[in-house]
Amino acid sequence: MLLLKPGLRLYKTALDRAAQEALLGELRAILCDAPLFRPKMPRTGKEFSVRMSNCGPLGWVSDLSGYRYQPHHPETGQPWPPMPESVLRLWRDFAESPVEPDACLINYYDETARMGPHQDRDETDFSAPILSLSLGLSCRFRFGGESRRDPSATIRLDSGDVLVFGGPARKMFHGVDRILPGTSTLLTPTGRINLTLRRAE
Repeated sequence: MLLLKPGLRLYKTALDRAAQEALLGELRAILCDAPLFRPKMPRTGKEFSVRMSNCGPLGWVSDLSGYRYQPHHPETGQPWPPMPESVLRLWRDFAESPVEPDACLINYYDETARMGPHQDRDETDFSAPILSLSLGLSCRFRFGGESRRDPSATIRLDSGDVLVFGGPARKMFHGVDRILPGTSTLLTPTGRINLTLRRAE
């Protein structure tokens, strides 16, 4: 475990290749029931460069109405698929939290996708940490402080890495600067999947 700053813990290769492939199979089944969609920015309607879906009781969405959690897919109207036991096990093994997650955001990045610096602030309780798992292509992940003006740094996240941020790092600004082509053979077609586990309510 690497402590990058107070509250920010990195576990390199927390999942080995076999475990990554097994989880990827479960995610493919989830995405058959809850297809990837492209969210839009509130007010402007500009599309995100990432596509996303969710599993668990609640899912995070963004559209002209704003950012929020809701219990159903915005395009199909169906409830989100259940969170797999393997995903819940990740939380239990690494989050160090007494509460279970009720939302798992699935982000898919192609080689050109980015995620600008942002805070996760749409939850009702900030006492639970956030757990992020990377699958597929590596990325340059940027993290800073609670103000957009705070100094920031970058690290490389590889397939199978788990990043947990809570406590003093819970509301840090963070984002994905770029995807690193040719760094993984896990996904076909190539790309990066990021799972973000949260306690929304």
